[in-house]
Amino acid sequence: MTSPASLLFVAATLCLSVFFAVWLTRFSWGKSVGTPIFVILICALLSNLGLIPSAMASHPIYDGIFTYLAPLGIFIALLEVDLKSVRKAGLPLLAMFLLGSFATIIGVLVAWLLVQPAAAIGPLAPAIAGMFTGTYIGGSVNFSAIALHYQVNEAGNLFAAATVVDNLVGTPWIIASLILPKYLQKLFPRKKLASAGSGKQVRGAENISLSSLAALFALSLLGLSLSQVLVGWFPQVPEIIFLTSLALLLAQFPSVQQLQGKHTVGFFLILLFLAVIGTLCDLSSLLGVGDLAVTLLLFVGTLVLVHGLVIFGLGALFKVDWDVIAVASQANVGGNTTAIAAAESLERPDLLIPGMLVGSFGNALGTYLGFVVVSLLL
Repeated sequence: MTSPASLLFVAATLCLSVFFAVWLTRFSWGKSVGTPIFVILICALLSNLGLIPSAMASHPIYDGIFTYLAPLGIFIALLEVDLKSVRKAGLPLLAMFLLGSFATIIGVLVAWLLVQPAAAIGPLAPAIAGMFTGTYIGGSVNFSAIALHYQVNEAGNLFAAATVVDNLVGTPWIIASLILPKYLQKLFPRKKLASAGSGKQVRGAENISLSSLAALFALSLLGLSLSQVLVGWFPQVPEIIFLTSLALLLAQFPSVQQLQGKHTVGFFLILLFLAVIGTLCDLSSLLGVGDLAVTLLLFVGTLVLVHGLVIFGLGALFKVDWDVIAVASQANVGGNTTAIAAAESLERPDLLIPGMLVGSFGNALGTYLGFVVVSLLL
């Protein structure tokens, strides 16, 4: 049983990681890296050094962040969304998301031919390929769904290794997706969407009054509570849909628009979520499965490399806004939560709702396409 002192230490360490990540961006070289990337790297280092536990093993603080703080962060961040920007950004992002899904399938097939994972994995290799197809089209929900169907979860070492590799490869791609748009825009300037200037983009300090802070947390906690009640009534509808709809509805009221601190509070909670993502890069777990880990790393690394080359390559060919490409790729690789985190990090509030929507679409699409890939490889 985890002691109260240990829980407080982990919570304090996550907050300190955010503090130092923000502090590092005061330097010119740090600004080019960005706070989210520093948070992920700091917590990955602390986790592998054994100073804080990995999120691979269930931990009350991490569970609380995934269950409560991340949804609260999403809700508060969405309170600054301008509906006009959604209309302008929606179709381009959807197009890039579908291209990214196609790129993932191509990546899986190329990796299958080059790495030939069946030799190391055995009969479950097609199911593993289907799991990674699903998770890199719409997030980890699809990974688990396909694993359960083909009973990969019963093969303990294989399932554990696949989970670790998913995080070890997926997390660096989150970092790459946040870095690439900034440098590519300098090297190959692209016209940003007309919606890019919509909404209030906060850079620097933001005034926060006590009344605004109280209202933000009251609204978000009530929104989270109501969305969970609605899920009980309509279990077939994902909770994130209710949560987003409530936030979007409230965001259109002038009184909510005038609340201070939406960006600061929402972004802080999302940074805590990214801090936990950093702890998932658990190298010690990977070393325990030997050659199987090497095969999986080569397979998934090839998959993600092909995905990145296709989505960014074709996006460049058609001169698509680099931020749109990055958020679409995150909707594929990490699902709607990392898509929202990417939109926040890139200071593109116009991509928050479209990113969430295509990420939710990927939750459904990824599972089906994962099963299709398994059938093809069998």
